[in-house]
Parts: sequence; structure tokens; C-alpha cells
Amino acid sequence: MALSKQERRQRIRYRIRRTVVGTAVRPRLSVFRSNKEIYAQLIDDVAGVTLAAASSREKDFDAAGTKIEQAKKVGQKIAEKALAIGVESCVFDRSGYLYHGRVQALADGAREGGLKF
Repeated sequence: MALSKQERRQRIRYRIRRTVVGTAVRPRLSVFRSNKEIYAQLIDDVAGVTLAAASSREKDFDAAGTKIEQAKKVGQKIAEKALAIGVESCVFDRSGYLYHGRVQALADGAREGGLKF
């Protein structure tokens, strides 16, 4: 039987999570993409805590532009928050999404903002 789109993404997500682990020094930058919004979190998996988060739903977020432009702004915002708490590098967790479009734009925005991964 063929896998649904969600089941396929879930399998890929589990495969990625087996190898990608975030620490306090080098947290995991996790991406979630819905149809309208995009979210990013810096997660310390050892302590099980979220260090910083940014999304296109925040009150002070300028939602002008295409979804790809918004994703880039979210990437820059998460990088800004990461640098504020003293995090300079992270590991990227694409959560089973293809590294293309909005996910790639978020990663590029975070790199432009000063995060290294």
C-alpha cells in the first residue's frame, strides 16, 4: 500500500531526528510549515527545552510579501533571538520537508542573520 503524504513526511522526520540532536551549545533549529504560516524553534534536546522561537504569527511581525519572503524574515528573526541569548551555531532540522522554497528561505534568512549551520 502506498504511503500518504503525511506518513511519508513522518518517516523522513523520524529518520532525520535519529541523527540530528540539539544541545545547549548547538541547539536544533526546527521548522514547521503550515499552509499559511511558518514557525522556527531553537531546541535543546538534552534538557528538553525550547531556547527561542519565531513565527510569522507574532504580533510584531510584518506579514507583507510572499510566503517565501515571510519565511526569510522569520529566519532572520530567529537568528536575531539566537544571538541575543548567545547561540551562534545550530543544527538544522527540516522536519521531513524538502529543502526547497519556504524551508530553504528560512534557512537562508537565518544564515544572513548570523547563525552558522
